[in-house]
Amino acid sequence: MKKKGPFIMGWLTAAVLAHLIVSFVHGATHTGAHVPLSRAANLFVFIVILAGPLVGLALTRASEVVGAWVVAGTMAGALLFGLVNHFVLPSPDHVAQVDPQWRTLFATTAVLLAVTEGLGFVLALRAARERKLS
Repeated sequence: MKKKGPFIMGWLTAAVLAHLIVSFVHGATHTGAHVPLSRAANLFVFIVILAGPLVGLALTRASEVVGAWVVAGTMAGALLFGLVNHFVLPSPDHVAQVDPQWRTLFATTAVLLAVTEGLGFVLALRAARERKLS
């Protein structure tokens, strides 16, 4: 049976990098649409959403299992944060409340964030499980 580890790690790397790119575009829509975040939300964004998956990816060099778990945890946290703030709670960060001029791009990037976070979470879990089993 062929090892799937490098294949999974390649896709996990792609998901983390895609997530980073979409995060930057989404951040630009926050600025353009004048959607502020609290200090706590900004800290969460910088530590968990932006840095966390990159740190996890870097940790995979020393320990794929540990790094994959860090990616899984931060992607899960990012996914929950985004779903609640963009689609559930009524606030300026909800897709329906954003300035109509920015709403389409804001909503599109919010959905793409959810997709990359969900994909990153699943791939990271799979990578951690495969490494644990080998």
